[in-house]
Amino acid sequence: MEGDTPGNPPATPGGHPRWRPQRTAHTDRIMAEVHVIGQIVGASGFPQRRLFCKWGLHAGGAWKLLSGLGSGQTQVDDPQADDVAYWCHPLDVHFATKGLQGWPKLHLQVWHQDGLGRSEVLGYGFCHVPATPGCHALACVTWRPRGTWRERLCQRLVGGGPQLRNPEAVAAGAADRFRLRTEAAGTVHLQLGVLLRHFGRYGVEC
Repeated sequence: MEGDTPGNPPATPGGHPRWRPQRTAHTDRIMAEVHVIGQIVGASGFPQRRLFCKWGLHAGGAWKLLSGLGSGQTQVDDPQADDVAYWCHPLDVHFATKGLQGWPKLHLQVWHQDGLGRSEVLGYGFCHVPATPGCHALACVTWRPRGTWRERLCQRLVGGGPQLRNPEAVAAGAADRFRLRTEAAGTVHLQLGVLLRHFGRYGVEC
């Protein structure tokens, strides 16, 4: 039958060649994408006022940041009526990846600024970016190093306090943090919208 010669697609009964999808270099390069749009709403439960937040997005080596900022800092908010600080700091980032390992995490540090402009850290925390599409309200509980009794006394008298030499240890495994003496701090509130694209190519149902 015509069209059945080597190199040609098989023909239909009507004589028209069947369409056969072909892989191209372009389709091989298509990566799965994650788009995160939202905001760091604010924080509650911290003993001091005049708070601001430093944040950073961390992902595995297979992930690439296509657009948006990977880190930043909010403004200082001084709540007057209650203990809730509002920042409403926007987040808008776009990732591409060829694997699920190293899913993005959001690292958070809450700081206090006194009347003289001096800053001290009040809490560390992290949370994973949600892996399902849609709108999500997150509450990230933070903690801080407790320090020795001498360090706590010094903190009461002159301010400041113990800090982590390597803030990346916030998201480390329990085995890397077991030597730390910590205490609970306040909570950071976030609203994130997540969009996923091309994950079906890697066998992931969204």
